[in-house]
Amino acid sequence: QVQLRESGGGSVQAGGSLKLSCAASEYSCKMGWYRQAPGKEREFVASIPTDGTTLYADSVKGRFTNSQDNAKNTLYLQMDSLKTEDTAVYYCAAGRRNKMLRTCTFSYWGRGTQVTVSS
Repeated sequence: QVQLRESGGGSVQAGGSLKLSCAASEYSCKMGWYRQAPGKEREFVASIPTDGTTLYADSVKGRFTNSQDNAKNTLYLQMDSLKTEDTAVYYCAAGRRNKMLRTCTFSYWGRGTQVTVSS
């Protein structure tokens, strides 16, 4: 089972920046980020599929940058031009491959890191 640990959350003024990190215990077929704001469902933020292009939710595209250090199995989320709407608990996710179906599905989750953006 893949172990995930997020870090880098905190409080920042609107328009500021934060960088989140996620350390994984081993290689995964894909990694990504989800977030959950108070009273809302968990939503997709960004992901990096193996041999695929980086994907972003429309709400963060142009402001967030997802990257990965493959040698360290570490995922990063650079968040710029932060808005109050970005306030949420951010979760790192890792995929599990089904070789028969040739799919990779998010199956492992970190405990989350709080991001708070104030006006």
